[in-house]
Parts: sequence; structure tokens; C-alpha cells
Amino acid sequence: MPPLEDSAPVDPGQSRRYPPRPVVGVGAIVMRNGEVLLIRRGRAPLKGYWSLPGGAVETGEHLETALCREVLEETGLTVEPLFLAAVFERLMQDTNDRTEFHYVLLDYVCMVKSGSAGSEGDGLAGDDAAELGWFALDEAETLKMTPGTYDVIAKAALAYDCWRATGDSPCAGSYLRLAEGRTVSHREGESS
Repeated sequence: MPPLEDSAPVDPGQSRRYPPRPVVGVGAIVMRNGEVLLIRRGRAPLKGYWSLPGGAVETGEHLETALCREVLEETGLTVEPLFLAAVFERLMQDTNDRTEFHYVLLDYVCMVKSGSAGSEGDGLAGDDAAELGWFALDEAETLKMTPGTYDVIAKAALAYDCWRATGDSPCAGSYLRLAEGRTVSHREGESS
């Protein structure tokens, strides 16, 4: 590892850059009529690249809640998460080979809830999304996209089509809203 004085300074107010540990993020693969919703990133990292709407999970926030909040902030759309499609990490090194960004990303297949806000359900770019669009898979493949995103979208689209064809049969991914189970408390090993 190069000496710190040769590297870009760490900004303690910007916790996602040079993080002490990976940042957990969620992404939404929103499907509609054979198209996927993508946003063009308006901020670093990867400003100008097309990606899935989503962002960092806040401390104390459930994954589904973070996912729905991030999609609403970036697109104006209210979504319903259907199932977990992919888990992967994004590591980005700086010019001195230090880890500048490190994300663990959980991507969920989602659908737009009926009556969602936005321009007739198409959405409106907001927050750190510079632009948004609905793209067929062959169109999406031609976009300047964050690394690995297209592969996740293509696999998720197959799982989504299978899910639609079979109803609630899991074809891929992990389904949310599992049967009510036991809740475990971290206080003195309590459970309910």
C-alpha cells in the first residue's frame, strides 16, 4: 500500500470515499413491458454512466425501505420489490491503488406500483440522477453503463419473465415477504 502522503486526502465528511468498511447499497431492476428503468448518474463515482436507481442503506433502515426510498428520490416512482436478483461488490481503486470506493450491492427486481407519481408512471429524474429512461435490453446493452450492471439486468429480466409466467414460483433469486417466522432479539437472546 502506498504511503498516505502520496494518496488523495481522505475526507472524513464524505464517508463513502475511502471508507473504513464497505458501504451497503441497494439497487432496483424495475421492469415494465419488456423494458428496464435506468438512470444516468449525476455524481461521482461513475458520473455520466447509466446505472440502476438505488443508493446506500442508512443505519437502522431495512433493505426494502432503503430501496423504495432511493427509487422514489431518484425517479419519483413508487416501486414494489419482488425478489433479490443479485449480490455483488464494486471496488474502485484510486491512482495509488488505494480503495477509494467499496460497495456491497443488493439488487432487487421491482415493479412500479399502480398510481405511482411521476410523468404518467414514466418517472422524473431527481436527487443524484441526471436523467432517466426506459430501455429494451438490446438498447441497454449499447449504453455507457457501470461495469457488471448489464449482466445483472439480463439475468434479472429472465428471472422476472419466469416469475410472471409461473406466478409465485421462484425461478431465480430470493423472494421477499417470506412466511412469517420467528424474530430474534439481540437483547439477552430473546425471541418472539
